[in-house]
Amino acid sequence: MYRKTKDKSRIKKYWYKIFGTEIYSYKNEESKTHKTMHSMGGVYISEAPSEKMTDANGKTITLYPIKLVFPHKYRMYYFLEKEEKNQWVHALREAAGYRAVSDFYDMSKKVLGKGKFGIVKLATHKKTGKEVAIKMVSKTEMSPEDLELQRNEIEILKVCQHPSIIRLLDIFENETDIYLVMEYMKGGDLFDYLQRRDFTVSESLACNIAHQIATAIFYLHSYGVAHRDLKPENIIVSDDSGNPEIKITDFGLSKIVGPKETSKEPFGTLSYAAPEILQGLPYAKAVDVWSFGIILFLLLSGCLPFDDDDDKQTAHNTVYKDPDLYGDHMKGVSKEAIDLIKLCLEKKQDKRIKVMGVLEHKWFSKFNEELTGIKKAPEKASEAFKVYASSLSRKKSEESD
Repeated sequence: MYRKTKDKSRIKKYWYKIFGTEIYSYKNEESKTHKTMHSMGGVYISEAPSEKMTDANGKTITLYPIKLVFPHKYRMYYFLEKEEKNQWVHALREAAGYRAVSDFYDMSKKVLGKGKFGIVKLATHKKTGKEVAIKMVSKTEMSPEDLELQRNEIEILKVCQHPSIIRLLDIFENETDIYLVMEYMKGGDLFDYLQRRDFTVSESLACNIAHQIATAIFYLHSYGVAHRDLKPENIIVSDDSGNPEIKITDFGLSKIVGPKETSKEPFGTLSYAAPEILQGLPYAKAVDVWSFGIILFLLLSGCLPFDDDDDKQTAHNTVYKDPDLYGDHMKGVSKEAIDLIKLCLEKKQDKRIKVMGVLEHKWFSKFNEELTGIKKAPEKASEAFKVYASSLSRKKSEESD
């Protein structure tokens, strides 16, 4: 391999060898001891366009470069033969454990959605034919803080294994982009699902959807995770049927919060943000229960409780105004459902119902007899989750038989 001199006017030859996942440099071809060593872990290898250069004899030569991007620097290497360059690219990528998303997935299908830093595309696994959703995130457009949030989302998704939380199937990364391969849900997000029904669904369906959301929140809180941006746009549905599965997605603003830990970061979406967030007060996982209450209100009434055309008024309503639980928009809604909304939309976070209380609420047992007998949770939250999850999974299994 060659590298350019400091003045970029000529190239100098270097000797390298790859052993396992490390690359060693040598003074010359006969050297037995190496000068430097670099681990290839986390290194990205990209190819660059060929370049022309005039050598010492005035002859024009073609250089074939590759770029190695290390965590805090990058280096350009050059070859005189294209075939040699290709061989080194292959060897270096193997050492780095590099995989290209295009080697495994066909991403020529439609765009499912767009975000601040990229898009979500429908893709197909080339061998199995399975459809997936691939979230493509551009690192070049992200600040260090945004990139840290993205890394945080990946770590949370890696550990989440719940029927109502989107599954992360694979991750690919190169110098400029991150690709998150996730399971594909054909029904779109919950907001669109409700919009197609003019925001009118039966209370039984609302209860089914709400229960799935609540079990997912319980699972997250059991592991110390606060989602912090729960809203219909971040909940996707399996299909357009009258009994869809739902899954929570988009953990970009999520945070692991210890038992006695609080946060003051102003995260969330205004219409679904808890009063303590808007007031700049320390808050914890209870903010998710508030957002759940807003979603529940929307499912049952077809509207949002505190929304106004003016954002400042929306924030004021959220902090100071009580939700209208007895207007025409709530006509026909059961008293049990109204009671649960009231408990979720308690302004004072220390008095707000906990997610365990949500799952034990009589509204769910009214529409699901299997939950009637589950009143007390085991000591460990993870064990408690298993009780609820097994009941939910059993019910879904029976429905599909």
